[in-house]
Amino acid sequence: NIDRMMLLNRRFHFSGWLLPVCGIIFCCLLTLGKAGAAPLTMPVEEIRPGMQGVARTVVSGSQIEEFSIEVLGILKQKGPSGDLILIRAAGDVVDRTGGIAQGMSGSPVYIDGRLVGAIGYGWPFTDHKTGMVTPIADMLKLWELPLGKPPAVSMNPPPADDLRPDENIPEEKLNTPLLVAGFGDKALALLRDRLRPYNLVPYSAGGEADGMLGASLEPGSPIGVQLVRGDVSVGAMGTVTYVEDGRVLAFGHPFLKRGAAGYFMTAAQVLTTMSGLENSFKVGLTGQPIGVIDQDRGAGISGRIGVFPPVIPISVTVTDQNLRQIREMNAQMVNDDELSPILGIATIFNAIEKTCDRIGSGTARVKMEITSPDITGESLKRDNMFYSPANIGEAALAEIFEGMAILAGNPFKAVDITGLTVNVEIDAARRTASIQEAKPAVTKVKAGDRVPINVKLKPFRGEEITRQIFFVVPKDQPSGPMTLIVRGGGMVPLVQMLARQQANGEEDAVKLWVKNKPKNLDDAVRELSERDRNNDLVVEVMNLEYPGNMGETEEPKGSVKSEKPQKPQKPQPPQEDHAAMSAKAPAKSVPGQSAEEPKEKRADGSNKKFHLTTDYIIDNVTQMVIDVKGMEPRTSN
Repeated sequence: NIDRMMLLNRRFHFSGWLLPVCGIIFCCLLTLGKAGAAPLTMPVEEIRPGMQGVARTVVSGSQIEEFSIEVLGILKQKGPSGDLILIRAAGDVVDRTGGIAQGMSGSPVYIDGRLVGAIGYGWPFTDHKTGMVTPIADMLKLWELPLGKPPAVSMNPPPADDLRPDENIPEEKLNTPLLVAGFGDKALALLRDRLRPYNLVPYSAGGEADGMLGASLEPGSPIGVQLVRGDVSVGAMGTVTYVEDGRVLAFGHPFLKRGAAGYFMTAAQVLTTMSGLENSFKVGLTGQPIGVIDQDRGAGISGRIGVFPPVIPISVTVTDQNLRQIREMNAQMVNDDELSPILGIATIFNAIEKTCDRIGSGTARVKMEITSPDITGESLKRDNMFYSPANIGEAALAEIFEGMAILAGNPFKAVDITGLTVNVEIDAARRTASIQEAKPAVTKVKAGDRVPINVKLKPFRGEEITRQIFFVVPKDQPSGPMTLIVRGGGMVPLVQMLARQQANGEEDAVKLWVKNKPKNLDDAVRELSERDRNNDLVVEVMNLEYPGNMGETEEPKGSVKSEKPQKPQKPQPPQEDHAAMSAKAPAKSVPGQSAEEPKEKRADGSNKKFHLTTDYIIDNVTQMVIDVKGMEPRTSN
């Protein structure tokens, strides 16, 4: 769509007045770059105004063409890495493209056969024939830097004072553009919103070639940089500046300026170059990865052919129960502590949007598994239900993002994430139910007794139903009244609020809001994987003394234990499995409910909290009091 491309074109801009000439080119499989001797270069100190030279680039297909340049002057210390060389372009190629186009960034510039540098910047709203060149000496330094994982920071420093943008230029033009393909409008908007703090602005453009491209990787060839590839694509493009022994220099300006990086390096095919009012731009296709981009800094990007970055495979299956439609999407994304969680949820949301073909209310059942050899069990699994009155697709992403962030951004150790698998079932119906009341079958019990509790639920616009959950009185429960909370699994904040209202003193109330921080990565993973689910019916002891999560068994510091001797517990027959007990008293079936009977389970094995999984997202909270007869003191004969 030419109008959309023109709009995209108007929004590309780099820091300051400088416009990075990165365009929409992506490519298919490319042959390896030829090994060569060190280039004959010309240092900035030898360059004078009036010198003539040539630049090389591809404007259509795979043929590298030349256009002439004239040096206008040297801008001292005005670039991200040092000096910039001001040039003016001319010739048939420039006339056909409408000037220096986005996608030409990295185009090598030669004077007297010696490599001067790479075209990296231009100005919008001009004749597009004036640009700036990053010196090759600054770019060659990228090969001397140590490799490593990209830092967990976003770096886009302000431009030099006299190169600041005009106040009339909208601020969004100062962000780094990302070119995406395969995304729906809402998924693109989600990606744009999540990436805004990183000065990254995604636009819909480009695509991937169906076949293999046979262009050789050499100075002037198009090159692609991707963060996500597969059924969707997220990345940028530019031009190769120099190739030597399988190493590549390109762009002449930073992509994300992440320092040591790990992006996909791909080849590109230029379909055409479009003239634009604000600036010109190339249109093209991406292809298969041919290597890794390992440095992303002020002077440009560098990479290695035949060496590939660590990736996170994503597999998403979305089922729309109303349309009876199933869609599977697969992609690979780069392993980056900050960007991977964002790229992951955007890719998953896109699959939801494409499958359901709507935005609105509904209920989602989400199963996810994040695999990593660096955590106990080698995976983080989670199964939960969500409801949203506005956008169920976004609501379904919450724990996926949290799980990715826990692993990728944890403060304990570096983690290698090896896979993200998600299964989402969407139903337009609202599958929520409110707790109406909860009553124990008996009100006087002994420590160790198993107490049936009947809970009345009112599904949304449905008939009232009853579910039975069993609670085992803790063996160390003292005599006297025991307050039990019955709630939905997602209602913890309300339980805390209820407890706070009954707490004695402001200090105790505040403590109830404090959540214990995980001591290690496994603790953080366990907290999410064992957290109460929104479709759980939960019964637990209300404990106003413990300053952490309710229902824990750990003794609070400073608490006074009862000194009353305890009578030994009589041997108890083995208790039946909770799931089997639940199956013996099946609840009334409800139209539209899963045929699988909900199962009762323990979350923490503490004997103070029990769960019953249902087919409804449970809201509301209530409490009850049971009289406990504690253990009698043991007497001697």
